[in-house]
Amino acid sequence: MKIFTKSALVALLVVFCSFSVQAQKISLQRVDPPSWWVGMHDPHLQLLVFGHEISKTQPVINYPGVVLESVTHVESPDYLFLNLIIKKDAQPGTMEIHFKEGKKDKAVYAYALNKRNLNPKLHDGFNNSDVIYLLMPDRFSNGDPSNDNMPGMLEQANRKDPNGRHGGDIQGIINHLQYIKDLGATTIWPTPLMEDNMPRTSYHGYAITDYYKVDPRYGTNQLYKKMVEDAHKMGLKVIQDMVVNHCGTDYFWKNDLPTHDWYNQWPKFTRSNFHGSVVSDPHASKSDYKQMVGGWFDTSMADLNQNNPLVANYLIQNSIWWVEYAGLDGIRQDTYPYSYKKFLAHWMERLLEEYPHIKVVGETWFDQPATVAYWQQNKRNYDGYQSHLTNAMDFPLCFAMRQAFNEPNGWTTGLARLYDVLAQDFVYSHPDHLLVFADNHDMTRLFTDLKGNLNSWKMTMAFLLTTRGIPEIYYGDEILMKGDKADGDGVTRKDFPGGWAGDSLNAFTPQGRTVEQNDAFNFLRTILNWRKTNKAVQFGKLTQYIVEDGVYVYFRAYKGQKVMVMINNNKEAKTVDMSRFADDLKGFTKGKSVTTSEVINQLNSITIPAYSPLIVELEK
Repeated sequence: MKIFTKSALVALLVVFCSFSVQAQKISLQRVDPPSWWVGMHDPHLQLLVFGHEISKTQPVINYPGVVLESVTHVESPDYLFLNLIIKKDAQPGTMEIHFKEGKKDKAVYAYALNKRNLNPKLHDGFNNSDVIYLLMPDRFSNGDPSNDNMPGMLEQANRKDPNGRHGGDIQGIINHLQYIKDLGATTIWPTPLMEDNMPRTSYHGYAITDYYKVDPRYGTNQLYKKMVEDAHKMGLKVIQDMVVNHCGTDYFWKNDLPTHDWYNQWPKFTRSNFHGSVVSDPHASKSDYKQMVGGWFDTSMADLNQNNPLVANYLIQNSIWWVEYAGLDGIRQDTYPYSYKKFLAHWMERLLEEYPHIKVVGETWFDQPATVAYWQQNKRNYDGYQSHLTNAMDFPLCFAMRQAFNEPNGWTTGLARLYDVLAQDFVYSHPDHLLVFADNHDMTRLFTDLKGNLNSWKMTMAFLLTTRGIPEIYYGDEILMKGDKADGDGVTRKDFPGGWAGDSLNAFTPQGRTVEQNDAFNFLRTILNWRKTNKAVQFGKLTQYIVEDGVYVYFRAYKGQKVMVMINNNKEAKTVDMSRFADDLKGFTKGKSVTTSEVINQLNSITIPAYSPLIVELEK
């Protein structure tokens, strides 16, 4: 055995450390997007390259049909932005990117240029024939317990903590696609599935720490793609929940931002004022506007500065990457008015340039229809702003539903709220393109808000699924799940019973539901599956009549087909003289109840039970 003196060991250590420093001086750690496709409409591609001192290298690409147009250097020496042009004649294959220092390769990246899936049925988007099923993956079903805790993830599973991770995953969604289809929904919207590697409350997914990676506690990119493919085989569509306003503060660049203005920076932590109306307000102050779009959503959510063109490109390309990679049908964009509106318009233009039929619904959380309308595609705004956003969320109608079936009828209360909100549809460019809903993951559960009243719930659901717009229902509403937001978000986002091995009840089956839950489930399923084939309720013109004596009546008409909806929000049955609706009943002599199949042989007068909806397919 060879023995070293103390001085020799020190010298050896110095040499070793010196060698290590030299070996690590230049490294390549990441390239985003990690792959791309030939044949995209826009030939430009910008690659973010990250690695220690990577800016000291000279990138070289020698691939037929690909031109490295320019290289952008930024403040941090650990980034390069490569600006490529992928010509029409470029072929799929592996493109080597050499990072040279002089004539020597310091790193080589094998970049995949893939062939696009040109199936014309892909990316067709959702429409008024669809009903969207919103679910939270962590709380829906745990199909693979082996990924509940994964190496490198800061938060481990703790199902006892309402705000902790519970283990639901993509395999759990795949396992219950048939359940969703049988219920009658046609489109699935999971809340974000991207990596959210934050130390706590990471289950919601809105503090993304890797825009190109599915959270390993949910599965893999490949499994997500399989979920979309499996859904498509069953006739279901998939919407991806995206977040361009902010990212998690533990993103890989957290201690090494490419530029000082990568985030919206403040002298000290500053939240958004959360007043989205200032973006469209013609009288808004500059300071209020700056804090609205530039303030941080939370201490764990860094506000991205989309006025920086490098940030904008990064986010736009990421959205396109997921649509192409996974074969998505649509996008739900979180906190829509919180990003810079010029960026949002450009983001939409680029998506529609590549996918002309894709649909994007923006979260437009406002009380007033006029403020929601500002964000809709083709809206003629006072300032000339054109968002290109295909679909917005109808929060005003949501709030009206929660009040209408929860209070006495009056001149402006009860069912009159529904009439009055719909009467303002003139402010929208496309009222039929609004996403209509009565519940979501950020609210007190609908059944709780309705004080556990099944009749009120049925009236709400009947209205939701027959009014204009594209309906969305929140997972668990079909089994009357409860939860008060005042008790915390975790309470309104409870686990779906039966989604975990060992659950005492399995509400995915009739046997695992109570009598009341089965009543609600069957009621909803009947309407949803009927709605799949009825063009009048999907695309028909809406005609509503002023609420009288606590009864609200409206019609949906499409190419000779007509549906009549009557809602009685009274504690007693009401017999309605139908002569008032003669214009819409002309040519029809009878009808059939959608929910009971009862035949209505005359349309002169109809009696509606107390606190009940009546959906009638009219017949000649």
